Amino acid sequence: MELHFDINMLFMARFLLTTFGSLGDLHPYIAVGLGLRERGHHVTIATSGDYRAKVEGEGLHFHSLRPEIGALRHNPEQMARAFHPRTGTEYVIRRMMLPYLEQSYEDLRDIAPEADLIVGHPIAFATPIVAEELGKRWISVALQPTLMLSAFDPPSISGVPVLEWFRGWGPGFWSQFWKLSRRVARGWGRPINALRRKIGLREVANPLLDDMFSTYGTQAWFSNVLGTPQADWPVRTSVTGFPFYDKLAPGHGLSSELARFLDAGAPPVVFTLGSSAVFNAGPFYAESTGAVRALGCRAVLLVGNDPRNLPVRPWPDGMIVADYAPYSELFARAAAVVHQGGAGTTAQVLRAGVPMCVVPYSHDQPDNARRCVGLGVARIVPRKQYRAGRVLSELERLLTDGRYLKAAQNVAGEMAKEDGIAAACEGLERAAMA
Repeated sequence: MELHFDINMLFMARFLLTTFGSLGDLHPYIAVGLGLRERGHHVTIATSGDYRAKVEGEGLHFHSLRPEIGALRHNPEQMARAFHPRTGTEYVIRRMMLPYLEQSYEDLRDIAPEADLIVGHPIAFATPIVAEELGKRWISVALQPTLMLSAFDPPSISGVPVLEWFRGWGPGFWSQFWKLSRRVARGWGRPINALRRKIGLREVANPLLDDMFSTYGTQAWFSNVLGTPQADWPVRTSVTGFPFYDKLAPGHGLSSELARFLDAGAPPVVFTLGSSAVFNAGPFYAESTGAVRALGCRAVLLVGNDPRNLPVRPWPDGMIVADYAPYSELFARAAAVVHQGGAGTTAQVLRAGVPMCVVPYSHDQPDNARRCVGLGVARIVPRKQYRAGRVLSELERLLTDGRYLKAAQNVAGEMAKEDGIAAACEGLERAAMA
C-alpha cells in the first residue's frame, strides 16, 4: 500500500506577527494567524496590550508591544491630530509611534528569538530592526495600495487634493514627486537610525521608507480589484486578497436587537466610521440622522462606545443605533453603506456587494475611496461637506441608479474568487521553509 504525505503536515513553524493600529490593522493578522494555526503552526501576535483578550480569546498566543494604542485612541486631542487630513500621517508616525520605538524594540526583542518567521506591519518600526539584528527572515505586509507609492499607479494623497490634477502626467512626473517625498520623510526616521547605531547596525539612507519593505518579500493583503502589481512595487510582492475577520469577540455575532431589526423590514442604510475615526466623528452622526429623516429610509448607525456620537432623540422612525456589529453579517443585508474609507471597512463593503458613500478622513482613506469610485461602486463626500442635504443627494443616487448595485455585485463576484487567508498562509509557509 502506497502512502502519500503532504510535506506541510510534517512542518510546524513558529510565526510572529507584529501589528499596530485600529481593528482594521489587527483583524487581518488574526485572520492569517488563525489560518496558520489551522495548518498546524504556532502563532504569536505581538501588538498593543489592550488587544490581549481579543487575540487570546481566539486561542492565539499574545505578546504585548508598546505603545498602548488604546490609551492614545481615547485622547480626543490626539485623535483630532491623528486624523488631520494633511498632517495626520506624520503625527501618527512621529508623535504616536516613534517616541516609543526603543520600548517597542525591547518588547519585540524578548519574543523574536523563538520565531522562524516574523511578519511585520508598516508602522511596527521595530520589526525590521529586530529581524536584522537576530538574522531572522521577515515578510512585510501592505494592507492597502497607498503604501506602494507607485509612479505607475499613484495613490491619492490625503490633504493634498491638488495632486489629483497631475494624475495623468505619467510615471516620469510621479517618480520625481516620490523622490521629493522620500527626502521629506528622511528626517522623520531619525529615531530609527539612532536605535540602529545604538545596537550596532549600520545606518540606512532613508530609515523610515528603506526598512518598510523586506528583501525577503512583501504580501499585499488586499484584493486585485483595488490594486494590481506595478513595475515599481517592492520586489517579491504578492497580492493575496483580503484576509477577513471581524468578530467583536470570539463567538459574538449580531445582537438579538439588531437581528430583529434587520428581519423586520427593508434593507437599511448603514452608517459607520470604523474603529478609529469613530473617536473623531465630529458632526457625522448628527448629519447622518438628518439625511435618514429626509430620505425616509431604514438605517443603522454604528457609533462605537463614544457617548458623544449618540444622535439627539427623538430618532427617525426605522433607525437603530448600536455600538458595533460584525460587518460581514450586517453589510450584506444593507441597501448601502456610508463609511470613512478605512481599508478594513472598505474591504467588507466590497465583499458584501452593496454600493457605498465614502467620507474620507485621512491616511489611506482618500485613495481607497477614489479606487472604489473607479470601480463604479461608490460616491465620495468630502468630510468638510458632510451635511444632511449632500448625503441625501448622494444616497438617492446610489439607491436609484442600478449601475452602482450591479457594479458592486460584479466586484463582489470577483473577490469571491480570492482566498486571502489561504494565499497568505501558503506564502508565509514557503518563506518559513526557505
